[in-house]
Amino acid sequence: MSRSINYTSSPLLASKTPVWRSKFIVACLALAFAGLAGRATYVQVVGNDFFQRQGEVRFARTLELPANRGRVLDRNGLILASSVVAESIWAIPEDVDKNHPKLRELARLLEMPLADLRKRLANEDKTFVWVKRQVDEPVAKQIAALDIKGIYQRREYKRQYPEGEAAAHVVGFTNVEDRGQEGVELAFNQQLAGKAGSRRVIKDRLGRVVEDVRDVVPPVDGPDLQLSIDSKVQYFAWQKLRDAVAQHKAKAGSVIVIDTVTGEVLALANVPSYDPNRRRNLSGEQLRNRVLTDTFEPGSTMKPFIAALALDKGLVRPTTPIQTAPGRITIGGSTIRDTHPAEILTVAQIIQRSSNVGTVKMAMQMSPREMWETYAQAGFGQKPQVPFPGAVAGRLRPYKSWRPIEQATMSYGYGLSTSLFQLAQAYTVFARDGEMIYPTLLKSDTPAQGVRVFSAQNARAVREMLGLAVQPGGTGTRAQTMGYSVGGKSGTARKQEGKGYAEGKYRSVFVGLAPVENPRIVVAVMVDEPNNGQFYGGLVAAPVFSETVQQTLRILGVQPDMSVKPQIVAEPLEESF
Repeated sequence: MSRSINYTSSPLLASKTPVWRSKFIVACLALAFAGLAGRATYVQVVGNDFFQRQGEVRFARTLELPANRGRVLDRNGLILASSVVAESIWAIPEDVDKNHPKLRELARLLEMPLADLRKRLANEDKTFVWVKRQVDEPVAKQIAALDIKGIYQRREYKRQYPEGEAAAHVVGFTNVEDRGQEGVELAFNQQLAGKAGSRRVIKDRLGRVVEDVRDVVPPVDGPDLQLSIDSKVQYFAWQKLRDAVAQHKAKAGSVIVIDTVTGEVLALANVPSYDPNRRRNLSGEQLRNRVLTDTFEPGSTMKPFIAALALDKGLVRPTTPIQTAPGRITIGGSTIRDTHPAEILTVAQIIQRSSNVGTVKMAMQMSPREMWETYAQAGFGQKPQVPFPGAVAGRLRPYKSWRPIEQATMSYGYGLSTSLFQLAQAYTVFARDGEMIYPTLLKSDTPAQGVRVFSAQNARAVREMLGLAVQPGGTGTRAQTMGYSVGGKSGTARKQEGKGYAEGKYRSVFVGLAPVENPRIVVAVMVDEPNNGQFYGGLVAAPVFSETVQQTLRILGVQPDMSVKPQIVAEPLEESF
């Protein structure tokens, strides 16, 4: 006989518990422990790598150790660009008291409105935010002295450009990440940048390094880059160009100086320019390196190439007379005129007086193919061989499409386009006795190798004609230089706008060489839209050429080949265009 047990007077506790329920609970507990064991096994064994990486993301960091960017030097070792230590300001927004009394002083030191500073610190979900990159060292010290919780500093490098506006278009600049954006800084960015190092560390929540977890990989600093530019020649050329642009109320201007022995570019300057140390509100007008990026119709500066080709083909000699009367010629229904009509002119006089009619009569004795090949060999229509951003090829249409009137106008510089760099490069043909050299922006101590375009004898003959062009009766008398003989050619071209030419808008050009007997330099000058009553190349661009030549040859130590005395400069003859 079984005996019942009275557990309690409670009906719930008095009820009998089914055996299966207790077994179910035990089974659930066992299953839960099995799941935990399986999860632990997965975390510790199977998926260990993944969870290790996730953990490291939260406390381990790989710090980049920036390499010191290489310096940019001129040919004499003077610094054109260098890196200096600069502190960058960053913050942990959640740690910064938005009502801190010193925030106003911090905003003043950072040269930003207090509202902008508070906006940057507003997102408390972030553990890192840049406040301002690369502040000057005195400012960084004052910020550190404020001792605001949550505001920190990180050491970086900042570029400085001692030559400022004068060399801006050559050197260019870097961005806040120290990557080249313009000029040489961009063209040689990979070489200058070096190779960054690294450091693997563990950080706490405040960004402080607790310990290193791996050997430090040291950075490899970028090597220095020595340019062909002479900073003294560069500054002087830029200064004279700037003055000419202001004097003639011009839109812009460019100048380039090339050493004809080594092919080195001694100066390359543009106006307007900019200060690469202070780059706020820069415009495209300021940034354009017009020497390389802007193309224009070269006008009368092309006439010496026609004379040289005619000499090479045996069509004429320097003394060959050509009838230019009555000062005009009609081809295909279009009439070409001379500004100063004459009758019979020799080939030398045609270049001296810049006769369109005489030039066209020589050109029409040649085939379009012969003209095209000569222009192409002289570098027209070909992209310059310089590793510089934005260099253009200009325009030289295939000769098969030339009509007679187009062949005629191309002989005196209309119907094709070129950059000032290409024009200066082409004129090395006359400085190097018929060989054209490819200019370089890097320092070179070895003579440049040339490409033969004309015979040496005929190139020298044209060089003598260029010398006549700056003498009384020529179009470039204002290019004469005290102490040195010079030769060159002026050019005046109407500016194209759309499919036609703009009324009253011109480009004034002068390109030449010095000294005439043994040329050491080629200088080319272009002034865009002079608007102060004068627009001929011989009046606007030639004086810049003159002053640049004189200063450059003195700096290079070239001995004067003429008596050093004031010259009586005759008014230049206005060239035909």
